[in-house]
Amino acid sequence: MRAALYARVSTKEQNTLPMQMKSIKSLARQRNWSVTIAVSEIASGRAFRPEREAIMSAARSHKIDVVVVWKVDRWGRNLSDLISTLEELSSLGVSLVSTTESFDMTSPAGKAMVSMLSVFSNFERDMLGERIKAGIRASKKKHGRPTTALKHASKIRQLYADGMTKAAIARKLKIGRTSVIRILATDDQVPKRKENSPEERKNNSPTYSGANCKTGHARQERSVR
Repeated sequence: MRAALYARVSTKEQNTLPMQMKSIKSLARQRNWSVTIAVSEIASGRAFRPEREAIMSAARSHKIDVVVVWKVDRWGRNLSDLISTLEELSSLGVSLVSTTESFDMTSPAGKAMVSMLSVFSNFERDMLGERIKAGIRASKKKHGRPTTALKHASKIRQLYADGMTKAAIARKLKIGRTSVIRILATDDQVPKRKENSPEERKNNSPTYSGANCKTGHARQERSVR
């Protein structure tokens, strides 16, 4: 079998490249595989990896039969990338083998593991799609406090036009006075407000109790005098 050897570290500070390559070459010798490509690179998990891409190009050109790595995480950038590249290698008839883990796509168990990983990956994608759809549906719903005051908008206009004060309207309809003010201030459909009669103004005016009543009587007595 024609083998491609691949070793990788994330940063220059890691000095495991020689150890990785030594382990990989040892396995290739034990299996009597001919080494076609042997590369190593320094790249983070998210970075583009030209050396790994060269191996993938060789697999697509049917120049190799197996890829040997020190650990599976040295090959895949993340779980999704690992599964997608394993699926592509498998479709091309190329296996991936780890020297330090029980991962060997040349064996029936290894091929079955790739199939299981593919199933879980598809399941995860489906679940993610459902969550996205649910989020979109939820975002279309109205949020915030229910517009209770708007249900009484026509009544508010009519009561205000009849001469009732905003505070009295709020008490009568059991809504906030601020809501009444907001509806009347932004609405151009309010009928013309009629003038209250003296009796209505007396009924809508605030009442006094206790000390306030005494103060009112005292003011009336002083005015009489």
